[in-house]
Amino acid sequence: MSIKFLAEDDRPREKFLRKGKDSLSDSELLAIVMGSGNKDESALELARKILSSVNNNWNELSLLSVKELMKFKGIGEVKALSIATSLEIGRRRARQEISDKPVISNSNDAYVIFKNHLSDLRTEEFWALFLNQSNKVTQISQLTQGGISQSIVDVRVLFKTALDNFSTGVIIAHNHPSGSLKPSREDLTITQKIKEAGRFLSIQLLDHLIITQNAYFSFSDEGLL
Repeated sequence: MSIKFLAEDDRPREKFLRKGKDSLSDSELLAIVMGSGNKDESALELARKILSSVNNNWNELSLLSVKELMKFKGIGEVKALSIATSLEIGRRRARQEISDKPVISNSNDAYVIFKNHLSDLRTEEFWALFLNQSNKVTQISQLTQGGISQSIVDVRVLFKTALDNFSTGVIIAHNHPSGSLKPSREDLTITQKIKEAGRFLSIQLLDHLIITQNAYFSFSDEGLL
């Protein structure tokens, strides 16, 4: 059934205009982004199928590449790009919701910031939060991005940025695209290397987080610092 045959209140675009954006389901929002379905399915039906394939999870949908989206009948390159673009806009919006110079008081505070940058990536990246004496974030920086299994951080670059920001503390984080929260031998080694380097510069390594799509591991919470 085409969307044009649905009752007006059941058409996603009309429903958005008449009842507001909060009235729409996830599949209705995705149907609007796509604009149309295929010869066998309406945009709404196709949207339901696509979301069902990723457990109705926007984060999982954002992990699909343009080529993977194009495997669905009726999704060509233009529609796939529209979906991917919409999800990237949402991701960037989430990043901008961080308040100006938030105060970090525990590992979860840091995770809330890092997850918008690291939780849904397919390759490993290494980021850092730079804090002042009041534990306020003065800067967040991506230090490296690498392959599927590792991203090597240059300790000199990390502490140059810390010194440039007059930081007294840093919190580092990287993601594990595999979904494993277990620190690798390399993770343990680089953590100790950064901790020792910071000691000489009077810049404390406050925590190291490993980020996956839905969870995190804190070196500080686990007594590894």
